[in-house]
Amino acid sequence: MLKGLNPLLSPELLSTLRAMGHGDEIALVDGNYPGLEHGRRLIRLDGHHLIPVLDAILSVLPIDDFVPEAIFRATVKQDRDALDPVHEEIIACCAKYEPDRAVTPLLGPDFYPRVRAAHTVVQTSEPRLYGNVILRKGVIYP
Repeated sequence: MLKGLNPLLSPELLSTLRAMGHGDEIALVDGNYPGLEHGRRLIRLDGHHLIPVLDAILSVLPIDDFVPEAIFRATVKQDRDALDPVHEEIIACCAKYEPDRAVTPLLGPDFYPRVRAAHTVVQTSEPRLYGNVILRKGVIYP
């Protein structure tokens, strides 16, 4: 345990977040997602839901402001605009840390390859379907 750090930030997750470089992406996925199959690196946070993990990560991870879109979420099937409660919670959590950044919906054919290319996949036990988000790391300015 460390002062000022959310205890969901495990040693492995903290090391990964620190090792990621500008532009690297990290995918946080639900309990049904094929994380082992899609992840180049996989960190399991069994027993934890997506939103608390997202909140913990956003408390330390800068989001890329060099690109127009840096936060992405899964969609409900092929409906780009449908918002399940988990998506509303993702948007609210991201707005807490990045109020000027939109959460961009990505359809499956665009979302899944992006997860496969991500630096790391964090597998949660989120039971709700489509509870998946991708964050692109930014920089810490001097």
